[in-house]
Amino acid sequence: MARHYTSTFNTRQEMQRPDLEIFYYEDKILQPVSSHRHDHYEIYFFISGHVSCSIEEHTYPLTYGDICLMPPGIFHKPVFHDDKVPYRRIVLWISPECFHQLKASYPEIDYGFLFAAREKQYHFSNDAGTAQILFGKLFDLIEEYHCAAPFQKAVLTCCTAAFLLQLNRSIYTQLNPAGQEIKKPLFSQICDYIHAHLEEELTLNSLAGTFYVSKYYISHIFKENIGISTHQYILKQRLHASRHHILSGMPLKEVAEYYGFANYTTFFRAFRKEFGISPREYRESALRASSITTE
Repeated sequence: MARHYTSTFNTRQEMQRPDLEIFYYEDKILQPVSSHRHDHYEIYFFISGHVSCSIEEHTYPLTYGDICLMPPGIFHKPVFHDDKVPYRRIVLWISPECFHQLKASYPEIDYGFLFAAREKQYHFSNDAGTAQILFGKLFDLIEEYHCAAPFQKAVLTCCTAAFLLQLNRSIYTQLNPAGQEIKKPLFSQICDYIHAHLEEELTLNSLAGTFYVSKYYISHIFKENIGISTHQYILKQRLHASRHHILSGMPLKEVAEYYGFANYTTFFRAFRKEFGISPREYRESALRASSITTE
């Protein structure tokens, strides 16, 4: 995750903006946090640490990709078990006014929060693929929150809606497993698999073996559905996913290796072709943008 976007943790529980605030926290020294509540909506995405989340009378052990929803007025706090692993999470606050505006455009956007408040179930686990999709949308939201580009407010609203709707889809699927009997098309299944295994070996042969179909048929459905080859699709997804590792401070050669590039030169050329700038320039531009928004 982007260390350039890391927020210094404080005990403030009131919003300073009228719409939304989003924080990426990475703490190595853990200070007790008392149970608290607030007037806004909170979405908590857990990344790492030996932590549970106490919400009302329930305490939930957390693993990567878990989501906790705190409607206004709900008491909650983290419970620390040890500090051997840095405590990393993303916290999104949305004001009631902003939430109501989103609901006017997307009437079902409060599905997850309504369920949480009604059933007093505030914690939702996600499989690796779903967690990665949600993380990606939160990452897009953080980038937009810290940028100063034209139409930033409108794009920020779109990113927020996209994340909430994706989250609601995940929650609905968990609560209605019968709906999963409607099998996704093979193309969608393969795309989901690719998203969940970007750091692993992904070839036509391996995909064909996983889905028990011909590699030629896989090539055909990718060309038919999106007009590019399977290899090009995998490459694009890896390049987009590599952005948060670049901003995390990971050495660029290690980022290239993590996503299966033969060497940094190959990664450099592919990244520059996709985004128009080099990985290092991308990191530096994000740092400049973050500095501008914090001044």
